[in-house]
Amino acid sequence: MKAYVIAIKDCEPSQKAAERCIKSAAVFSSIQVDPFHAVTPRDKPEAFLKSEGIPLAGFKGPYSRWDNVLSCFSSHYKLWKMCAEGKQDFLIFEHDAVVNNEIKDVNFQGILSYGHPSYGEYKIPPYIGVNKLVSKEYLPGAHAYRIKPYAARVLIQEAKILAGPTDLFISNRRFPFIEEYYPWPVSALDTFTTVQKEKGCLSKHSYRKNPDSYDILKI
Repeated sequence: MKAYVIAIKDCEPSQKAAERCIKSAAVFSSIQVDPFHAVTPRDKPEAFLKSEGIPLAGFKGPYSRWDNVLSCFSSHYKLWKMCAEGKQDFLIFEHDAVVNNEIKDVNFQGILSYGHPSYGEYKIPPYIGVNKLVSKEYLPGAHAYRIKPYAARVLIQEAKILAGPTDLFISNRRFPFIEEYYPWPVSALDTFTTVQKEKGCLSKHSYRKNPDSYDILKI
C-alpha cells in the first residue's frame, strides 16, 4: 500500500498541517505517508479537467470557490490515476487529517473511509470494524480513505460522465463498494479552508466551534 497526504506547496498552513498528518500516522502505524503536491488555481484545473474529458457542471454551487473546488478534485483525481495504473491500494489523506488510532489492514471491497465525519449530521455505524458506508450517503469528508486500483478506475470512468466536489462525488448512489471503518481512526482538525466560501463552512464542525479562529485562505 502507498500512502499520500495532499498538501499545497508554498502554503505554510497546509504544509504544517500535512507534517502533522505524517507524524500522527507514524505514531499509530508503520505507514509511511508521502506528501503529494496539490493542484492549485495557478495550475489551471479547469483546463486540466476538460483535457481529461470531465464535465464541470456538477461543480457549480454556492458553497465553494470555482477554481479551488476544481483544484481539490484534480488533486484526488491525479492520485486515482496513479493508483489505477498500478497494483497497490492507495491511502489518501488531505492535509488537515490527523491519525489518532491504529489504521488496521482489513479486507474491504473498493473504497474504505477512515475519517470521522467533519461536517453536518451523521449516523454511527452499527459494528466495530468494516461497515457499509452509513454515516452519510457520501464520503464524510475526503480527508482519509483507502482505494483499490479497480475502484480508482471506476471513479475515473464515472467522473467522465458527471463529476463534482470530491466527497459528494464518492457517494453510495454511484458506487456500491464504499465502506467505512469504525471507530473512525482519523479526524479532520481543520482551522482553515482553501476551497469553501463562508457559506460552505457553516456546516463544518470545526468552524461552528470557533468561527473567529477559522481562516478562509486565498490561494
